[in-house]
Amino acid sequence: MPARPIYISQGEFVVGADERPISTILGSCIATCLFDEDARIGGMNHFLLPEGRGDAIQAASFGVNAMELLINALIKRGAHRPNLRAKVFGGARMIAGLSDIGQKNVDFVLDFLDREGIACVSRSLGGTQARRIEFWPMTGRVRQRLLGEAMVIQCPPPVAAGNGVELFTD
Repeated sequence: MPARPIYISQGEFVVGADERPISTILGSCIATCLFDEDARIGGMNHFLLPEGRGDAIQAASFGVNAMELLINALIKRGAHRPNLRAKVFGGARMIAGLSDIGQKNVDFVLDFLDREGIACVSRSLGGTQARRIEFWPMTGRVRQRLLGEAMVIQCPPPVAAGNGVELFTD
């Protein structure tokens, strides 16, 4: 019987050194799967925004904090920083007409990995579909499933009602 996955959501990360996969669902968020094949350990984070301010509870929702927390946890568990490899996923454009936070997340994670000297050996970034990711931390194996059809939410222009009030439209 296959091991039950460990599920993470926005602002969370987990490190594993066993057969249990780590799983998450992404839209514009990013999941970074880091692993050390020699030490047979890896971990995944799920961050919402590239940067921002917040209290300690929200800290892992921001890219730089999420990446540092994951790297430090892996090293504490026996990974060797020079051996770390990355596989990154997400960054979809889920709402048209607004700021493309997915692309900002993509730019952040690729720049971070480059600056830190961590090789990105696989990636599936951008597009307009959500993704379900399953990651086996001991081996670095990842399985991705695109969810549904491309469904970019279109934001129509607001309808003026007079007196400075905008009406919502469907």
